[in-house]
Amino acid sequence: MATRAARSLRHEYGLYIEQEIENYKESIPRAAILAIGDEAAARLASESQFVLTELLLLEEVDRIIFKRLRLPMYDTWRRKRMKLHDEMRRPEHWGLHADDAVVRTIAAAHASSSHVLLAGGAERSALFLAANGCEVTTIGDEYEAVERVMRAALQAGLGERVHALTDELTQYHPSSPLHAVVCSHPTLDALAPADRARVIEVLQSATRDGGVHLVETIVAGSAAIEELRSRYAGWTISIEADRSDTQVFFARKDRERAVSH
Repeated sequence: MATRAARSLRHEYGLYIEQEIENYKESIPRAAILAIGDEAAARLASESQFVLTELLLLEEVDRIIFKRLRLPMYDTWRRKRMKLHDEMRRPEHWGLHADDAVVRTIAAAHASSSHVLLAGGAERSALFLAANGCEVTTIGDEYEAVERVMRAALQAGLGERVHALTDELTQYHPSSPLHAVVCSHPTLDALAPADRARVIEVLQSATRDGGVHLVETIVAGSAAIEELRSRYAGWTISIEADRSDTQVFFARKDRERAVSH
């Protein structure tokens, strides 16, 4: 595990340096780039043991820009990055609370390497889950909303863990087992009853034993609670109050109950 993490950080650092250098090149006029090229050529020419090649020249240009921008060395960058990673694991970093249902889903889904489906959920939930080691698939039928989640994930360095799909929930079929499903009630409620039943059945079948389903923002007293109870017969169910005048439906897939049902 430690070796894989180190390689991943090295790769991330390399991408960061490359992007910073390219951004600088694009921000200055062509004359300034040519001047750096002349400086690089002069430096290489003073090193008699090197044969001047285009590749060496480009590398020297990048080294000059690296120093000019005072970019951090790997160890310095790594310390700052690890500190940021620790901060991003905190729910408060994303505007969430420690007792929010989606935060408690992390422990229920065994966090690291868990595959979580987020349907109609908030951008901050997707980023929080990814920051805590989950592979997150977000699905929505609005292109702009899906793109916004993906851009935010890339900016936070979480792009490899967030997979954003523009699709109808009725068309989604998980390609790998799910550890958790987090869905907003309006997303389910927008489906026709037959479609809603089929979607729930597909997601239940794709969920590992011990996995959890969370349906958020249900209006208190809504008939939707009873419908969900019937759909999740054989699962361990709890209904919790949310911070507003809404409720959260929480269901855990219990193997013994599912088999006996």
